[in-house]
Amino acid sequence: MAWKLLIVDDEKDIVSLLKDYFELNDYETICAYSGSEAIAKIALNPDLILLDINMPDLDGTAVCERIREYVACPILFLTAKVEDADKIRGFAAGGDDYIIKPFSIEELGARVAAHIRREHRRQAEADVRFFGGLVVNYSAKSVAVEGKKINLAKKEYEIIELLSVNAGQVFDKERIYERIWGYDAEGDASVVAEHIRRIRAKMKDFGEGERLETVWGMGYRWRL
Repeated sequence: MAWKLLIVDDEKDIVSLLKDYFELNDYETICAYSGSEAIAKIALNPDLILLDINMPDLDGTAVCERIREYVACPILFLTAKVEDADKIRGFAAGGDDYIIKPFSIEELGARVAAHIRREHRRQAEADVRFFGGLVVNYSAKSVAVEGKKINLAKKEYEIIELLSVNAGQVFDKERIYERIWGYDAEGDASVVAEHIRRIRAKMKDFGEGERLETVWGMGYRWRL
């Protein structure tokens, strides 16, 4: 099994160096060059994240704070900063280790391997996707916006799961009904529209009411 690393740094030379090194050592690598791109790639379920702190759009500490509640894997900060206050802030955000630039790539490799072994022994990965401020945690079967959980009925969650996993794809009411209620259920597809209405009302309270889109004459889809 190849361990999967998410490498995040706005310096392309550093990303290229780390990608080459870890792939030569039989890791699979995912690369991101900004904080927002890193958040989008969390859905690929990395086993460890190497996260630069100083990035222009969203710094590494902010990324860590955003994802830590939903991501169990180790997060190692890459930084030129050495002040104690910066370290304290990073650990408080949920970071597991600091790698100070410039670093020995062999030492970095040894730390990555140690963290992955430790994590593999104690914790399973979560299946999570981020859609702007909205987070769908498929392992916990929950939906939250900015850390606040939306109270959903079972069928409401299942509709969100179906559409969000297939984001952008249109599902008509009949297909949703068959997938969620089953072919042998007593009832008809009209119940889907009522569930969609309730889901939208709940999501609207969190500013995400437009996430579930009606495609007129065709059905519904999840907007990215």
